Amino acid sequence: MNTKEAQYFQKLGARIKQLREEKGLDQKAFAFDCEIGRTQLYMIENGKTNPQLLTLMKIANGLEISLQELLKVS
Repeated sequence: MNTKEAQYFQKLGARIKQLREEKGLDQKAFAFDCEIGRTQLYMIENGKTNPQLLTLMKIANGLEISLQELLKVS
């Protein structure tokens, strides 16, 4: 993963964490609701992994936003 990609995944992860916290959802419960592992969610939120499209779709659904909205990272 190059630097630009790593920066994108860090921003995406921070966005997911912010949106989750704004809804008052803890990481463990949110991961369970999205049918993904808590460790996987932790890795995504901390920009340490390249999440699969299906995983991002589950997260967007859990946050009740579109995938397009989820991927809008400044």
